[in-house]
Amino acid sequence: MAEPKTQKTKASVAAFIAAVDDETRRKDAKAVDKMFREITGEKPAMWGPSIIGYGEYPTLSGKWPRIGFSPRKANLVLYIMDGYDNEPLMKALGKHKTGRSCLYINKLADVDEKVLRQIAVNGWKRMAKKYPE
Repeated sequence: MAEPKTQKTKASVAAFIAAVDDETRRKDAKAVDKMFREITGEKPAMWGPSIIGYGEYPTLSGKWPRIGFSPRKANLVLYIMDGYDNEPLMKALGKHKTGRSCLYINKLADVDEKVLRQIAVNGWKRMAKKYPE
């Protein structure tokens, strides 16, 4: 099987966040980084050129972060791997879109951060239970 395209790197998370062009997206990235560090107790790592990940778990094609995010141009993308399927809190989150393992937010101001934190906590706990270290 081929190696996964996105792998953990030694690139600086702080430098990546500091280089985010849009000021709102940069501030949101700093806030999500702080939130995810508190939730996970993990030091983040860059995965590929644009994903900030916390922890890791095995997949069929390699490893992937247990939780992560990327401050992309169009959206702030949160990778809550087992965090929002059947999550009743999603109705209280605010303006967002979802995709396969992805939660898309235009900006943090569009959502209830307490609800987002709880969704992330729930997802982290489910991943830790599924993939104990």
